Amino acid sequence: MSVVDDVMLSARFCRRNASRRWIAHQRDQSTAAHRQQDLNALIHHGSRWTTEGSVVKDDPTPPSGGALSGKTIAIKDNITTRDLPTTAASKTLAGYTSPFDATVVKLLRHHGAIIAAKANLDAFGMGSHTQHSHSGAALSPYSRNGVPLSPGGSSGGSAVAVAMGQCWAALGTDTGGSVRLPAAYAGVVGFKPSYGVLSRWGVVQYANSLDTVGILGRSVEGVKQVFGCLDGHDGRDPSSLSRSVKERFGRPRRVLKELRIGVPVEYNIAELSPAVRSTYLRTLGLLQDHGHSLHAVSLPTTRQALSAYYVLAPAEASSNLAKYDGIRYGYRTDGPDASPKNSLPLYARTRGEGFGEEVKRRILLGAYTLSSEAIDNYFIQAQKVRRLVQRDFDGVFAQPNPLLESDDLGTGAGDKGREGVDVLLTPTAPTLPPTVEEVKRQSSVESYMNDVFTVPASLAGLPAISVPVGLSGRETEGMEETDVQSVGMQLVGQFGDDELVLQAAELLEQLDGRA
Repeated sequence: MSVVDDVMLSARFCRRNASRRWIAHQRDQSTAAHRQQDLNALIHHGSRWTTEGSVVKDDPTPPSGGALSGKTIAIKDNITTRDLPTTAASKTLAGYTSPFDATVVKLLRHHGAIIAAKANLDAFGMGSHTQHSHSGAALSPYSRNGVPLSPGGSSGGSAVAVAMGQCWAALGTDTGGSVRLPAAYAGVVGFKPSYGVLSRWGVVQYANSLDTVGILGRSVEGVKQVFGCLDGHDGRDPSSLSRSVKERFGRPRRVLKELRIGVPVEYNIAELSPAVRSTYLRTLGLLQDHGHSLHAVSLPTTRQALSAYYVLAPAEASSNLAKYDGIRYGYRTDGPDASPKNSLPLYARTRGEGFGEEVKRRILLGAYTLSSEAIDNYFIQAQKVRRLVQRDFDGVFAQPNPLLESDDLGTGAGDKGREGVDVLLTPTAPTLPPTVEEVKRQSSVESYMNDVFTVPASLAGLPAISVPVGLSGRETEGMEETDVQSVGMQLVGQFGDDELVLQAAELLEQLDGRA
């Protein structure tokens, strides 16, 4: 065979291989596109949505010099956008498009971000698994025994979109863990800032005193980048912290060579799954091996926090959702709406048809706890528990709460002769994510238990972040390759210590080898 024949043979061989690779690439792309659509993470798509079923990748030639130029960001569908529908995943707001952008969306656009899609959620943010959506349930990219896992909630669509690479980062809202829990279940980073640091103007309200805009990303660095663009006072949001209040935070503290890490004894519960417990202990040991000190702390009111949350949040929701009557905007039933024979108001049928079962459940629960016969025994008592939860946290942190006067700090780490901790480290959730079939078999109370580790920080308004820590080889024994391969670890800091929490999260991420 001549040299020419060898060259021609090699060329044909390379061409066949290239053709096979191109066909395989196209098949993989098609499979990925169908898979992304099947997961139902994104429910409204803008002009940047491609025909292949994914958000356009980061623009190599960004349109401006903003910090987020060309970055694609998905927005949870309870945050208003002027060019995409905002339905809060509820039939009540089906087809509604806001005439304005939420402040956080406006800031993202100002910094060059591409708002390409709206993410799925539990209707009005009420749920822990993103299964209560009028747009259909969202599914995790992970599965167990062929059954998809829960993506967490209520910001499950945002977490899955980030995990699947459908966007560079996403915004969610966190009322009792709705950013951190999905982040833990999807293996991404989820950050809830201190209450009032990011503007809530333009967020569909669930519980005003708890709602916080949160950020999900594939790395802590990305989350920090988005946070830096959104941090600022907004005069249109009455809960937004003023500049004078933020000055009381003092200068952002840098992570010390030796962090004092608090380990709450109340979080060591019997319900911790073996994989979560093992990963938690391994992470604590890893931090200690790198020179950081561990300190057992007590947060005794933690046991009552979840019960208090599920009194306070539905109470606020029952008031906030009273405005949805279908008269001015949103869904309205066909035919006559009034039921004079049953003494029902004009909009009874509209609300009955528009709200989902979980939303109705929480409205009824909230209305009852605010009634004259129950308010003293439930709502007032829950408010007292909330104050005790806050005092528990103030009692263990080295930094005093900047919102309180020195006389109001109470006892704890602020006392002379006692040194507090810089951050707390806990699991984000007590177990690995359940399958969607297991979720269907859960009672409402069992579903609420997913928030047991995230609710206390929300009641106190503290900054908290979930960072994925990979499972070790021993911890994955008996697990399928399709199962989730990480456990969310939650870092909690004192009010206003957002920068320190983010820096500690970067440290944890680097130790886990995920930086």
